[in-house]
Amino acid sequence: MTGRRWPGRDRGSFTAELAAGLPALILLLLAGLTAAVAVATKGQCLDAAREAALAGARGDPAVAAARRMAPTGADVRIEVGEDSVVAVVRAPVSLLGAHLPTITVTGRAVAAREPDVID
Repeated sequence: MTGRRWPGRDRGSFTAELAAGLPALILLLLAGLTAAVAVATKGQCLDAAREAALAGARGDPAVAAARRMAPTGADVRIEVGEDSVVAVVRAPVSLLGAHLPTITVTGRAVAAREPDVID
């Protein structure tokens, strides 16, 4: 004999499954959006570091070049060596909203100094 479903025995099961699964779906969506923002911010940091390193290699103000391209709230550090310029740009990214801790993404670039700038 086969089991037979009686009408009305599973009423409300969709609502219960939705109530259990919706918070997980929203958390997954927010995590994905945070990852996308972090990747975009990392790209901005890399661009800013590259600009700063090239500007410093030419003898131009490197920090100003980095600030033009860096994301808001970024920290720019320039190290000028004998034959190279190293630029590091760090920027905070909020996790899942503004009230949670932040992660920091970093972009780093190195450029050889121009010969007329070295002498």
